[in-house]
Amino acid sequence: MDTRPLTKKHFDKLSEYGLRDIPPDSCMCLYFRSGETILREGMPISWLAIVVSGKAKVCSTSPNGKDLILCYYVSGGMIGDIEFMAGLETATANLIAISDFECIAIPYRKYGAVLKRNMAFLNKLGNELSLKLVRSSRSFVSAALYSGEERLCSYILQTSHNNVFSDILTDVSCSVGISYRHIFRLLNQLCEEGVLEKRENGYRITDRDGLIRRSPHPVTEQDE
Repeated sequence: MDTRPLTKKHFDKLSEYGLRDIPPDSCMCLYFRSGETILREGMPISWLAIVVSGKAKVCSTSPNGKDLILCYYVSGGMIGDIEFMAGLETATANLIAISDFECIAIPYRKYGAVLKRNMAFLNKLGNELSLKLVRSSRSFVSAALYSGEERLCSYILQTSHNNVFSDILTDVSCSVGISYRHIFRLLNQLCEEGVLEKRENGYRITDRDGLIRRSPHPVTEQDE
């Protein structure tokens, strides 16, 4: 992780959240490389962050060490909003960068009272929490009603970066609720149909429209 000085784009992002007047020295720009852990479940958390760019996966670790993917942040949204509103002092999930990832961190122990009096900020936070609830509901519906291929295609669309899907297949298996062997068969089938192409670093999406047609959910701007 690196810390960087705030620039105009960061102040513009703060303005979107009604935080134009927050003291500049109260914020930090945090920069993570792909693969770095941003938050670890159970670790102390004392800041609320606004995502500037990049993509990270949110996952919860089961007692047997396996991960379950919950949702994704793509160049937007907040980190620590649930903990902030619930008054929790530890992170509720793991957050791992799957591309270079940049965010603006605000220490809410020091500025929590100020943030909770800011109606523009609270409206934005409430809207984003509602969207997270919608995405979580879709995930439960997807697991119950959609085929393995549909769930896998949706997962690939969400997790790919620069049209390359390179997630660990054992993690994919846990996340979409399909056996490792069946995941491998479906990936080979998508390659044979020209939707994907096998590469050394994973799978390149060669027919994005075809992948979208096989996915149960339309791709939003945040997914791209």
